[in-house]
Amino acid sequence: MNALLIYPEFPDTFWSFKHALKFIRKKATFPPLGLLTVAAMLPAKWAKRLVDANTTKLTDKDLKWADYAFFSSMVVQQKSARQLIKRCKEAGVKIVAGGPLFTSEHEHFKDVDHFVLNEAEITLSPFLEDLENGCAKPIYKTPKFADIRETVAPLWNLVNMSKYASMVIQYTRGCPYQCEFCDVTALFGRRTRTKSTEQIITELDTFYDLGWRGNVFFVDDNIIGNRRSLKKELLPELIKWQENRESITFNTEVSINLAKDEALMQMMFEAGFNTVFVGIETPDTASLDECGKLQNKGRDLAEDVRIIQRAGMQVQAGFIVGFDSDTPSIFQRQIDFIQKTGIVTAMVGLLQAPTGTRLYERLKKEGRLLGRMTGDNADGSTNIIPNNMDADMFREGYKKILKHIYSPENYYKRIMTFFKEYKAPKIKGKITLDHILGLLNSIYHLGILGKERVQFWHLLLWTTLHRRELFPLAVTLAVYGHHFRKVSELHVL
Repeated sequence: MNALLIYPEFPDTFWSFKHALKFIRKKATFPPLGLLTVAAMLPAKWAKRLVDANTTKLTDKDLKWADYAFFSSMVVQQKSARQLIKRCKEAGVKIVAGGPLFTSEHEHFKDVDHFVLNEAEITLSPFLEDLENGCAKPIYKTPKFADIRETVAPLWNLVNMSKYASMVIQYTRGCPYQCEFCDVTALFGRRTRTKSTEQIITELDTFYDLGWRGNVFFVDDNIIGNRRSLKKELLPELIKWQENRESITFNTEVSINLAKDEALMQMMFEAGFNTVFVGIETPDTASLDECGKLQNKGRDLAEDVRIIQRAGMQVQAGFIVGFDSDTPSIFQRQIDFIQKTGIVTAMVGLLQAPTGTRLYERLKKEGRLLGRMTGDNADGSTNIIPNNMDADMFREGYKKILKHIYSPENYYKRIMTFFKEYKAPKIKGKITLDHILGLLNSIYHLGILGKERVQFWHLLLWTTLHRRELFPLAVTLAVYGHHFRKVSELHVL
């Protein structure tokens, strides 16, 4: 059997980093971890080929070679997924699909022959057995959750690592919280399941042995969901692992209550974590109540951000406008919070209701849904009929936020606010030729041609004088700002 593994293209969003990746000659931020894991679960005797549409084109030669096409996709990739599925169908290639998009919306993809939904550790094996016996069914799904300590390592030999800015790894699945708008618990449950430390170290050794010396992203939706395992098992071994290696840096996603665990922050710092993404969502208490974001309530969120950054981890954060509790003041309040905390990478989106969430079900009962969401946090769209402000007011307020926080003046001011708080990481990434080219490209495109050239040179001069150890990060964040402005101007402003 010839198995063609296909990963659809991401649209031009905040998280695609497409305009930034060009500076360092990379095609995509991350390789498709889920699909590579599925590849390792397929029969060893099968021939396998990966087509990541973010780094390469699906060719007629690929389609002619393939017996089956295996798709994995998130909701935001649905446009590309439809186009690629259509090509496979026209070429007569059988299609198997799984992952978040198809798990939540499989009924909208009529051209797919077989859906292997939920967690493949449970549903893929019966599909393969039925396929072998010539009686494969259209849908395989389960309400159960897998023991990920039995999950096989991804098939990394299918990947050209040079095309990616970061590698990816997973330690946990699930999240103990149940925010109304989030589909993580619907997909993976509330119990935080962990891989073994041995699994993680083995995967890291694989990256290292293949020559990888860059960043590694732990894709966990909340890596501190099981603090005991993290502190007692994984982090001590990561710290030891780093002692005998060239510098590898890590980033991940956490909940804001990390700020109250000084020992955990110190261990993460020692292990090489230098960036964490946090769902701040809103500074408004009523809106936090409304969406069930209880872990963010009753705390000084701005000070929590500063505590984490002083501990040596840059805080990237997600923000949402569009809650029923929002009033017209929320737009300026979001701006003020972002600016005063120095959250440079501030991802702001309109509230959307993903299929399968409590929010989706509530709004469905209230007759306030406008079809399915796009999954794009940068296109200014929503599938929700607002309750207390009209849709145009929300869109204009959203535009106001983006225009302000991504203007060169305010964006670069935020970098300097962040640098005044940030404890430089203990483990620094290795400087490569791509980084040198990135610096030269930033000087040309931002420092000479860019409308932000005054702010760009001021930042580099200030950093050289006051925080010289952060100079590479200053260049990186300047390039990120270029990307964020491009995306904002393309979709919203």
